[in-house]
Amino acid sequence: MTESVDHPPAAGAPSPATGRPPTGPDRPAPEGDSPSPEPVHRAPGPWLDHPLVSAVKPLVDAMGAELLGPDRAEQDDVVLAWEGRDVIAVRLPQLSDSLDHILAAMERRHGMPLADLDRKAKQSVVRTLEARGAFSVRHGVETVAGALGVSRFTVYNYLNREHTAKGE
Repeated sequence: MTESVDHPPAAGAPSPATGRPPTGPDRPAPEGDSPSPEPVHRAPGPWLDHPLVSAVKPLVDAMGAELLGPDRAEQDDVVLAWEGRDVIAVRLPQLSDSLDHILAAMERRHGMPLADLDRKAKQSVVRTLEARGAFSVRHGVETVAGALGVSRFTVYNYLNREHTAKGE
């Protein structure tokens, strides 16, 4: 299940961004490790009601990113400002986690598990995933094949069929 406001991570579940268990007042950081910043959906702040947060939240959720208070931003986080004032920081997911989030978003869009789609719809999913770079991620073909309920060979056939149709 994807972590969000409605579906927070399971207690002690690793953060998608860091791969480490969450820390906080009731969960101390591992020895020799500093506490990781709390995303806003776990540590509400005054920025939650800001219109910028409302505007970017669907995109942040679709990417599998985390929202943080701007004071908790780290070097690789993207800090978003509104009228010259830092409002929110976005912690981008690890590249390997992005494919899982893309697949989950596609399932939501189709309204059913991708494995339940017909062949034509699965081919369309593969085209979309290729356009989004899903197959440049290590084990991308295997991950997509598993989500579609087909073999790697079938995914490669879909890709080859598409390339042949384009004359590549």
